Amino acid sequence: MSRVVVTGAAGYLGPHVVTALLDRGHDVVAAVRPGSGAGLDPRAEVVEADLLAPDFDPAVWGALPHAVVHLAWKDGFRHNSSAHMSQLSAHFDLLTGLAERGVARIVALGTMHEVGYWEGAIEAATPTAPLSQYGIAKEALRRSLALAVPSTTSLAWARAYYIYGDDRRSESIFRKLLDAADEGRTVFPFTTGKNRYDFIRVEELGRQLAALADAEDVTGTLNCCSGTPVSLAEQVERFIADNHLGLSLEYGAFPDRAYDSPGVWGDATVIRDVMSRDESTAAHQ
Repeated sequence: MSRVVVTGAAGYLGPHVVTALLDRGHDVVAAVRPGSGAGLDPRAEVVEADLLAPDFDPAVWGALPHAVVHLAWKDGFRHNSSAHMSQLSAHFDLLTGLAERGVARIVALGTMHEVGYWEGAIEAATPTAPLSQYGIAKEALRRSLALAVPSTTSLAWARAYYIYGDDRRSESIFRKLLDAADEGRTVFPFTTGKNRYDFIRVEELGRQLAALADAEDVTGTLNCCSGTPVSLAEQVERFIADNHLGLSLEYGAFPDRAYDSPGVWGDATVIRDVMSRDESTAAHQ
C-alpha cells in the first residue's frame, strides 16, 4: 500500500483513523503536536511538530506521502473559539503547499456546522450559512481549497456529524453522562430529547475516512455519517443502558434550544458506496 500522513493524529478522532489506515495495510505517519503522541497505535511512525507554524517543513515527515488525511484543528469542541479564524490561513497554506509538492490525495475533515440551521438531510449541494466561528472557518477552508488545489491532487472534503465513542476523550454529552455517574449522581437534567441527529461511532468514522484515503475517484464534498436520524433521547437512553450508568433523565429540566433543528442528518449515499466497495473487495479475497 502507500504512505499516508494523518495530521491531528493524537486528537479525539485521529487514533481511530491511524489504526484504520494501518489495518488497510498503509505505511502511516501520525503527525502530532510536541508531547502529544502517547497512546497511538504502535505500528504507526509518530512525528512531532507544529504543522501550523510559519516555518513548518513537511520534509520532517520523511518521504513525500501519497495521501494526507487532515484532521488537525484546535478547539474543535469550542465552537466560538478565536483559534478557528486565526489559524485558518495556516491550514490553507499547509494543504495547498502539500498539493504543490505532489501529494496525490488529500482528505480534509469538515463538519455539518458549515451548513448552519437546516431541517432534513444535508447533501453536498445544501446551501451553507454557518452560525459559529468553527463553522465559518471550516466553510471558508472548504471553499478556498476547492479553488486553489490543482487538479493533479484528488481532494475530498468529508463532513462529520455527531460523533460518539471513546467518550472519555470528548467533550460531548456522553462524556458528561460518564462524569455524572462517576460522581455518584442518579438523575441527569435533560432537554425534551426530541431533536433527531445523525450519530456515528468514532471507530466507524475512522474507517470511513481511511477508506476515503484510497477512494481517489471520490472528490468534492461528501458526508461521513450514518445517514440515519435518531432522537437525542433514544441515543442517550441507549448509552446509559449500554454503559450501566444508573442514571435517569430529568426530561424538560432544560429548554430545547431555539437554534437546534428538530431533525438534521447527512445524506450517506456516497460514503455507503465507498464502504460497499470495501465489502465487495473483501468478499472476493
